[in-house]
Amino acid sequence: MFHTKASGPVPHGQGRGALRTLLGRVAVRRGALGVLAVLMLAVTVPATASAKPQPVQWAALGDSYTAGVFVGAPSPPLGSPDRDGCARTTGSYPYLVERGLAAHPPAGRAVRLTDVGCGNATVNEITVERQTPIDPVQEPPGGWPGVAPQVDRAHVRASTGVVTIGVGVNTLPIADMEEACLLLGTGRPDRATPCRDAYENGGPPLDHESIHAKYDRITRQYGAMLRAVRQRAPHAKIITVGYPTIFPADARGCDRHDPTELATRLVGGELVSVTHGDIAWLHGVITHVNAIIRSLTERYGDTYVDTATSSVGHDACRSRAAKWVHGFCGQAAPYWPKEISLVHVTMVCSGGNRATIVHPDAAGQADIAAQVEAAVRTALCPRRKSWGVAGGTGAGRCLRVGHP
Repeated sequence: MFHTKASGPVPHGQGRGALRTLLGRVAVRRGALGVLAVLMLAVTVPATASAKPQPVQWAALGDSYTAGVFVGAPSPPLGSPDRDGCARTTGSYPYLVERGLAAHPPAGRAVRLTDVGCGNATVNEITVERQTPIDPVQEPPGGWPGVAPQVDRAHVRASTGVVTIGVGVNTLPIADMEEACLLLGTGRPDRATPCRDAYENGGPPLDHESIHAKYDRITRQYGAMLRAVRQRAPHAKIITVGYPTIFPADARGCDRHDPTELATRLVGGELVSVTHGDIAWLHGVITHVNAIIRSLTERYGDTYVDTATSSVGHDACRSRAAKWVHGFCGQAAPYWPKEISLVHVTMVCSGGNRATIVHPDAAGQADIAAQVEAAVRTALCPRRKSWGVAGGTGAGRCLRVGHP
């Protein structure tokens, strides 16, 4: 006697046929369940495959070269209650990169920008110190209120995917040095280096600190800043942005009487200018700061963006058509002032020019944007393949150039 749980006793002689019939029914049922499972998988898999990846959160941190100051429309707009005195504009490189990434998302991933760049920001104001903004446009009575460190304002945290940082020269601070070089250079021969001589030997009267002490401070603070950002955003791609070629290495072509270059007039009419010798020295100062930023960035395994190489030949002493960095006076929208205070003196521009105080113009911001966008795309491309990046803001995307 043969028993199964499904059929009970099977009569002798019919066992083999009945068993075959029973097994056939079981096979049909199993086949039906298998088909059902395949159909369910067919329904669910495409839905999973087509789900969009989460947007990459990008925090843009930095000083006036990141903020944009007078390039493009103010952001937030003039009159907005959200204005904070940081002088951000829609022509700055973070906004240009954002538009390029939106047009062609890298590896199909949307990138969401939080830009807290702020004019005059120092290294420490990225992570540990509050900043008092100094935007001269629509400044409220009593000045702008202080703002929190930029990592707090940008909500840099574990979920942040990309952090770009463009900061450093205000920790010298560069404004003090430019003013000192203007005042010390006035009336001196072109080849003289009164500013260099003062900073190499303890500092000039209005800035009692040697250039060596300034370099040491930047080195200490920049390294600490990178460590703090990494602690806040352990999974982020950190990209540091160097400074473009602001001053020429060979300053013999600079016109010391042209306020759109490295001279300016003070209120009252006095023309002050930097000597050719000190302009070349200032080129070396910016080169040294870039070297500090690059060295520390690479030491911590992060990415450095070189904007100096691509901007050679576009410094503040070039013609209006060729320069990517305005001099002390230059072209800017009407909302930007013609007169502005430096550290101890006030300069004024004429002839339709505005107080651009040695900052990138629209072409300069576009060049920085091209380098930064390439770096962001490279950081977000899948690592399992070799990828290249097409040049130009908005044109680049992850492109396969190698093999798996």
